[in-house]
Amino acid sequence: MLVASQLTFSRAGRRIFRELDLSVSAGELVQVTGANGSGKTTLLRVLCGLLAPASGALTWHGAPVRSGDPAFLNALCYVGHTNGIDPDLTVTESLRLAMQLAGSHDSASEPFCVGQALEALELGKLAATPVRKLSQGQRRRVALARLLLARRALWLLDEPIASLDDRAADLFTAQLDAHLRAGGMAIMATHQLLSRPHGANRVLRLGGTA
Repeated sequence: MLVASQLTFSRAGRRIFRELDLSVSAGELVQVTGANGSGKTTLLRVLCGLLAPASGALTWHGAPVRSGDPAFLNALCYVGHTNGIDPDLTVTESLRLAMQLAGSHDSASEPFCVGQALEALELGKLAATPVRKLSQGQRRRVALARLLLARRALWLLDEPIASLDDRAADLFTAQLDAHLRAGGMAIMATHQLLSRPHGANRVLRLGGTA
């Protein structure tokens, strides 16, 4: 469904990656790994349109992806290396805001509501806690809970299990499994490869700092 062909990206005269091919389809996870500076984060930002490649093409369902393409943007959810959550909001307020930004409302009629997201990531006891009082691992779980509320086909994830303990990583993996079983897809930049996700699981290793 998503195909990147011959992508090349340079910054300040330095080539980060060149002529890179990548594809992901329904039910599939692609884990992107490599040394620091190999371009993992840069690749995700190119794929979600935050950065423009020097050359190459990106297609979604066979159609070229243009900058700001609403059909593509409405199909993806990006969780970056930083959590991107307001520290002055409570956990519940953060997730309700995420639902609103995704065009949904916190209602029992929704396929996944805030209460279910809190339960899935074991955040229920922290529901009324301001984000600024949370640990780094707890903040990461709040950021990942937004994936469940956005209900997007394509997840682009930058080091999703960074700062998570083993229990929290297992909780996230269970939600990733459910997403893939439902026909979703994910591209994940990581130093820690997941060995148990459901369905097809490919690894793309990026080179060094060429």
